[in-house]
Amino acid sequence: MPTDASHKLIPMTTFVLEYYSHEGYADLQILNLMNNYANFLKKRLTLGMFVPVDKKGNILKEPKNYSEWKSLDHNNGKRTDTTGFEEYAEYQKAEQNCIFEAFKVDYNGYSKVRIVTEYDPSIELSFNKNDLIPSGFNDVESLTVFDDIFLTSSALKAIGILR
Repeated sequence: MPTDASHKLIPMTTFVLEYYSHEGYADLQILNLMNNYANFLKKRLTLGMFVPVDKKGNILKEPKNYSEWKSLDHNNGKRTDTTGFEEYAEYQKAEQNCIFEAFKVDYNGYSKVRIVTEYDPSIELSFNKNDLIPSGFNDVESLTVFDDIFLTSSALKAIGILR
């Protein structure tokens, strides 16, 4: 379960107030960060933001012994030669595209996919398989109704919080 509160998805007003209160003034860097976060919140939700998917949006199955393979230093996501391990590299790349932490597939049926967080199964989203859009949620900002949705380092880099 994620523990760093700075990785939590929060409403825009909270984000602005927190960053402004720490800085005391809004310089160009802070204004840019606020703009990045506002644009991030307006992104339309896709299944690939939560769980690894292929180019067509189909859920990828985690390869056998993937966590052990990924823990090896040379499998840091920057490796170009993955001969014999293409499935692992594809999964790793798709995993790096996820912007929300610790979601897993709870149900993958004919017409719908249901995902939940590993740390709180009450946080649940259902995606229609025809358009891969979640029922009742349109953009990232709509997820701020949940108290505990955490962002990955990929999301924090895109926003400009991490470098």
